[in-house]
Amino acid sequence: MENLKKRRIRELVMADYKKVALSNSSCGCNSSACCGPTQKNALDNLSAAIGYSDDDLKNVPEGSNMGLGCGNPQAIASLKTGETVLDLGSGAGFDCFLASRSVGETGKVIGVDMTPEMISKARTNAENGGYSNVDFRLGEIEHLPVSDSTVDVIISNCVINLSPDKEQVFLEAFRVLKPGGRLAISDIVSIVELPNAVKSDLSLYSGCMVGASSIDELNRMLEKVGFIEIRIDPKDKSREFIKEWTPGRGIENYVLSANIEAVKFK
Repeated sequence: MENLKKRRIRELVMADYKKVALSNSSCGCNSSACCGPTQKNALDNLSAAIGYSDDDLKNVPEGSNMGLGCGNPQAIASLKTGETVLDLGSGAGFDCFLASRSVGETGKVIGVDMTPEMISKARTNAENGGYSNVDFRLGEIEHLPVSDSTVDVIISNCVINLSPDKEQVFLEAFRVLKPGGRLAISDIVSIVELPNAVKSDLSLYSGCMVGASSIDELNRMLEKVGFIEIRIDPKDKSREFIKEWTPGRGIENYVLSANIEAVKFK
């Protein structure tokens, strides 16, 4: 029964993000709720609200920013020239293209996404933008198509909460990171247990709400896998945009966006 539920969740999330990719729309995390055309200025306003600069928004291929994040992992990643970066759930490539600028020609960025339509869109964006150091791969973040100990930094933006097997995601992250490699993730965390009416609504899973783990749960998973220097920093200001995901339901009282950082011991 548990495996059946996990499979159903994965299929639901994939279907919703396929719809986003094919419609060229952006819905923020709450893709199942809106999925209609969004003007570029609205997208830019949303991205600015979660921490991206005007420079970030101007220097990526058209169509790569789909407003699907809940923070800016670039702000905590401290990327360096020559590093290899892996983006979990890379979508249309927005964060990958920003990371590409930071690591330079001697660096490399790998984007992994389980939705074929998103991978196709990201590859087109990379070709149109002339990005030679970015590689988009189809795969699940629970089973990464990446070799052991080859990545310096893992970034991710509002994706791990969508996984029905988060501990497996962190196991894979630990496997592919080099000793001393680090996580720099923006994601949704639960601060109060969700009401049963919300938890039972699977349509809200791809809206980045139902799948959110608590800070204590995330700490336990990361420690169990072997990560050290764990920091989880919830952002109270994120209530302002989270309340727009399901207006009137008060979801901002239960979940917040957070920065999640950790290091693989040397």
